[in-house]
Amino acid sequence: MPSSHSPASLGHRLSSGLLSFPVTHFRPDDLSFDEAAYREHIERLAAHEVGALFAAGGTGEFFSVTFSEVERIVTAAVQSVPEGTPVLAPAGYGTVTAVQFAAAAEGAGADGILLFPPYLTEADQEGLARHVETVCRATSLGVVVYGRANAVYTAETLARVSDTCPNLIGYKDGTGDLEAITRIYARLGDRLTYIGGLPTAETFALPYLELGVSTYSSAIFNFLPEFALEFYGAVRERRHDTVLRYLHDFILPYTAIRDRKPGYAVSIVKAGMSVVGHGAGPVRPPLTDLDADAYDDLSALFARLPAHLRQ
Repeated sequence: MPSSHSPASLGHRLSSGLLSFPVTHFRPDDLSFDEAAYREHIERLAAHEVGALFAAGGTGEFFSVTFSEVERIVTAAVQSVPEGTPVLAPAGYGTVTAVQFAAAAEGAGADGILLFPPYLTEADQEGLARHVETVCRATSLGVVVYGRANAVYTAETLARVSDTCPNLIGYKDGTGDLEAITRIYARLGDRLTYIGGLPTAETFALPYLELGVSTYSSAIFNFLPEFALEFYGAVRERRHDTVLRYLHDFILPYTAIRDRKPGYAVSIVKAGMSVVGHGAGPVRPPLTDLDADAYDDLSALFARLPAHLRQ
């Protein structure tokens, strides 16, 4: 089924609202994909309007699922979102494998691709450019590149690929380098849609907005959609007092729990799902679930939120 969103229209849609990055549900006994629970979760989130949904992204443990599971996850998301809500699928690992993921995304009915960094090996800017160009040319879908780890793109590289690949529509920043994102935005302007992609991206949302980053990936939306949308609205409307209050009362204490162990950036999201009564199962190794103390502290933090934001 062809996408109803052209790359250009998808880029515009991404910039228009908060971005949903749902967790992937696993059964506790054997860690297999729990498709029924995942579909229920997508339908639950669908009560809230978002710019797009990214299936099996970083929060969705792309790094821990198989190729065939990604196809199932993306298909389930496409079939469960409201009509008109774009779904972006992941692609990653080596270039040849990323092309295969992109083809599978088209077959599953996805509207776009989130291109993760190549697996393990480092590459120079020429190699990264060829990687992105190869994937873009292999698909008709809009492509968002994820800059982080071993795939940190310069403004010059993004400009080159943008010139040769019309379906490169977005840059998701996972580096936190404000100088770099300033250089990128100054060079490319509105040619790309810019997405905040650091863990708990709400922390950086206000300063990033001034640099052209109009939206971000919200893991918190999984378990506190009302809070996530209220916070996003306050950011876009530059209601600084509200943003700072929510940072102080919830987001910064939340990130302090997240930072206790490597990998908790994903684990804490699944713990949050459990706290609000919509458990998503455990994380897959090599990640570990929150320990008992961290879980109790997270529960206590939730309890301090106003009731209307715990929906």
